[in-house]
Amino acid sequence: MEKGRVIKTTGSWYMVQTDRGLIQARLRGKFKLEDLKLTNPIAVGDWVELEMEKDQLTAVITQILPRQNYVIRKSTRKQHFSHILASNVDQAFLIITVRDPRTSLGFIDRFLVSTESFRIPASIIVNKSDALKKEKDLEYLELIKEIYEPLGYPVFCLSALEDENVSDILQPALSDKTTLLAGHSGVGKSTLLNRLVPEAKQATKPVSKFTSKGVHTTTFAEMFPYGDKGYLIDTPGIKEFGILDIEEHELSHYFVEMRQYLGQCKYNNCKHVNEPGCKLLELLEEGYIHPYRYDSYLKIMYEEDSYR
Repeated sequence: MEKGRVIKTTGSWYMVQTDRGLIQARLRGKFKLEDLKLTNPIAVGDWVELEMEKDQLTAVITQILPRQNYVIRKSTRKQHFSHILASNVDQAFLIITVRDPRTSLGFIDRFLVSTESFRIPASIIVNKSDALKKEKDLEYLELIKEIYEPLGYPVFCLSALEDENVSDILQPALSDKTTLLAGHSGVGKSTLLNRLVPEAKQATKPVSKFTSKGVHTTTFAEMFPYGDKGYLIDTPGIKEFGILDIEEHELSHYFVEMRQYLGQCKYNNCKHVNEPGCKLLELLEEGYIHPYRYDSYLKIMYEEDSYR
């Protein structure tokens, strides 16, 4: 019996890193995990047990070992199904852009709620800083810093294409950790990865001039070694980020500025919407909770479809 870690998924086959090297493996039968309906039962980052086939060249995955955590979202293709971006990660970096394409605050907040649900530390990388020349773009960048840095989410501003010191900027934060890289198509995930891990040689394409949106270049998730002990996980671009199975009364637990005040409302079942004696509404009125964050809270609460 072999043990290894999945470093790449290609649909029905998986590349698994083991002590003997890379092994191509497949599933036998179907896995059902934690009653989740998944489009991908096995994700990059999973630790698995393998049984070598007779040819001793390929293997069958016989067991998925317990996950420390994972980042998951609703599937955009199959209703009531979910998709795991990656598992067993130490941190997540959400790569965003201010323009071409513009990443909305709602998208950022949905991603952060997902990482907070597993207490996965998250950072925000604002890429394509060389394109920030209009006043409204610079104002949006400042708004992002104003909202997220006080909450404990580091914000890095850089140009993966132009900056010569990208590795120097990010290396201290990435060293010896398994880091998920996520974001919309066109924000420069693959470009950034190529700067950090030149041997990755991920394909890149410019943003469509017609739609101002990114073109999918990364088809499957893949994990690349970084430094001595670190890994970077590149993922396909995310168009939407649907939150999975978080109850209304739990949602405020995953907004860090709300979490510390929970239990101080007049009613135990307070949803923090319009209830009398709500501590969070008081804090919102006093400016301790940013109105844009509270707006995201309400949209997630009522599952509005207007986020992109």
